[in-house]
Amino acid sequence: MSSPTSLRDLYAPPPHAWSFVAPLTNATDAASAPLAPSTSYQWTSRQPGSSLLGTAGKLPDDEGLDVKALIVGLFTSALLQYATTAVAVPWDVSKTLLQVQWIPRDLDTIPAREVEYEDEDESNETSHEEESYFADPQVLEQESPLPRLTDEKGYVIRQSVADEDLLPEYVIPVGSASGVWDMIGRLRAFRPEGWLSLWKGLLTTTVQEMLSSALQPVVRSLLETLLSPLFGLTSSSFNPPPILVPIAAQILTGFILSPLDLVRTRLMVQSSVPRHRSYSGPIDALNKILEHEGGIRGVYFHPHLFLPTMLDCALRSVVPFALPGLIASALSITPEAHPIALNCIELIGSLSSLLITIPFETVRRRLQVQVRGTAKPLKACVELRPVPYNGMVDAFWHILTEERSDIPLQPTRRRRKSVGSKAKVEEEENRERWMRSTGLGQLYRGLGLRLGASVVVFVLALLGAKEEADAGWAEL
Repeated sequence: MSSPTSLRDLYAPPPHAWSFVAPLTNATDAASAPLAPSTSYQWTSRQPGSSLLGTAGKLPDDEGLDVKALIVGLFTSALLQYATTAVAVPWDVSKTLLQVQWIPRDLDTIPAREVEYEDEDESNETSHEEESYFADPQVLEQESPLPRLTDEKGYVIRQSVADEDLLPEYVIPVGSASGVWDMIGRLRAFRPEGWLSLWKGLLTTTVQEMLSSALQPVVRSLLETLLSPLFGLTSSSFNPPPILVPIAAQILTGFILSPLDLVRTRLMVQSSVPRHRSYSGPIDALNKILEHEGGIRGVYFHPHLFLPTMLDCALRSVVPFALPGLIASALSITPEAHPIALNCIELIGSLSSLLITIPFETVRRRLQVQVRGTAKPLKACVELRPVPYNGMVDAFWHILTEERSDIPLQPTRRRRKSVGSKAKVEEEENRERWMRSTGLGQLYRGLGLRLGASVVVFVLALLGAKEEADAGWAEL
């Protein structure tokens, strides 16, 4: 048999084209149905797998949105935010108390707290009892503390905040904590406060953070829509400077939520003793503030609240964005050529921004705890300034000129100076004199905690950084 001259005559088309048949329901239909080629396919809808707590988002069908899944998702998100905030609130409460605590300079003028003691080189001499036995009675009367002042009803007048004998039961002794961790220990050990006081304002803080996260994108979209006509462009082609809209959105969001920040600060500072509380909760605090302190207008536009809020929000938004960029441009550092150096510059910019923003935050907290209108003074768990500040400039001036920074304070002691210890005592006094004469340290309470947090975040970013070019910096 000879081979064909061409293979074209041997080609035969397939008997059936591609077909998709529906699934058969019973055996009768299967017997009567024509045979289909083995390459037929059956398309079925893929069922989504179950996710955490059943919160997998289901696409809305023709009937509408799945309300149950939406409610469960919102509840899970709120619970997660609440748990996350509960971890950080104790440090926030301690930092806020340190910022508002008033520590005046004249704390070592109280005779009741003076303690007379001998130096170490005089420990082998005669005791103080023997010296007082042979001493002149007139000299002892002159060295004895003066009697306390009393009012018309015979009650002793408290002359200084350092007089612990007349300290209110709900006030922590002034100058007893030098940092955030020390204040946490004082709150835990102080009987009227206790462990639960570390979570004061937790619900308000959680609601504020959730509203801030949800409101900021909306404000940003509105700003893009409103600012686009100013440039003669449509909203789709609107291209402002890269940091203009985000910074403006953060400032407006902070201003809108400023009443919640005011309530949060008041709840953190007030005493935990039930009979000394000014507010029973966030709703009660907001109602009383609106009722006695000027309503909505007073909460938003009072000079002691509006100016500190706008300045604090603006600095916290602008400085962390602008300062690293200025340093990088001055040193000609680019992300592509020097990624690690850029991360170091962002860390330096973040640390430097804290030196600028923390004093303004401290002044804002001081003005927030001052009541206005017909409201009763706030009974705080720390010592507050008895005379209210008249504004931001007045607060800055009085903090620097009437307060001290040598914290924690030690009881005032009178040394009987010997020849050998005189030089040592003078050296110690000269070293601490500048801290006693300035309140600069009062403007930077809580700085160490934030510096440590920034360094930890920087180290974690370096350890977990990817080798991609767009791996950026995460700020706390």
